[in-house]
Amino acid sequence: MSLTASEVSVKLGTHAVVRDVSLQVAEGELVILLGPNGAGKSTLLSALAGERAVASGQVAMAGRALADWLPADLARHRAVMPQRVDVNFPLTVAEVLKLGRPPEPSERSAPILEDLLQRLDIRHLRYRRVPGLSGGEQQRVQLARVLAQVWDSPGPVVLLLDECTSALDPSHQQQVFGLLKRLSRERGFAILAVAHDLNLAARHGDRLVLLREGQTYSDDRPEQVLTAHALKEVYGLSSRIMMLPEGYPMVVPSDGPHGDYQTAPSKPVCRQAS
Repeated sequence: MSLTASEVSVKLGTHAVVRDVSLQVAEGELVILLGPNGAGKSTLLSALAGERAVASGQVAMAGRALADWLPADLARHRAVMPQRVDVNFPLTVAEVLKLGRPPEPSERSAPILEDLLQRLDIRHLRYRRVPGLSGGEQQRVQLARVLAQVWDSPGPVVLLLDECTSALDPSHQQQVFGLLKRLSRERGFAILAVAHDLNLAARHGDRLVLLREGQTYSDDRPEQVLTAHALKEVYGLSSRIMMLPEGYPMVVPSDGPHGDYQTAPSKPVCRQAS
C-alpha cells in the first residue's frame, strides 16, 4: 500500500476531532473522502500529510512511517493541496507552477509545465497575475502546481487533495476528476481526495470513505457506501439511489420514502445528471 493509516486519532486541544480511523490507498487507486461539514475530513487529511500531529496511531507511506521520511524525499513522493491557498503576491500563473518544481534547468521543467497548463485548461492564463483570477481558475493553477511537484518522480506517488474542485464549474469538475482517474490508472498515483459532491465521487472514485463525527462510517465501493440509509444517518438527507447504466450510482434528493437501488431509465438526462 502507498498510504496507510492505522487507528489514527487527532485532537484539537482536548477534543478528539478524528478517532481511530484506519484506511489504505493503494498505488493506482483513487479514493474519495466524504462526510458532512465538521466530520473531520480536512483534519484527517492534514494528519495523513504529516502536517498535523496524531494523538495516537500511525501513518505510513510505502511501508515506512511518515516520521521516518526526510522532508526532501517526502516532497518528491507526496504532494498536498489544502482546501484554501491564498496567493497575495503578483505572481503569474507560470511563476506559481514553477514553485512546484525543484531547482532545475528550464529545458527540463518547460515541457512538464506546458503539459500541465494544457491538462488543466489554463494555457491562456500563463501570463496572468494569480490574485486577479477567479476562484475556479486559481484552484486549477494550484492543482497544476501540486502535480508539477511529483510529475516525474519515480514511484510511489501519493496525492492528498482537499476539495480540489469546490470552486469549479461542472465541466471543469469532471475534467479534473477525469485527469485524476487517469493519473491513478496510467501512472500508478495513489490519490486521496476530499469532496462534497456525492455524484462526482460516485462516478470517479474507486472507493469512498464516509466519515461521521470523526470516525469511519463506511469504506467500500460507491454503490455500497452511497445508500439511502447511510445518507440519512450521516447527512440527514432523504434520497433515492439510482444505479445508472454506466455502472455507478446517482444520488437523487427526495422528500419521499427511500428504498433500495433503482435502475435509471435510459434517458439522456439521467446519464448527464452526474
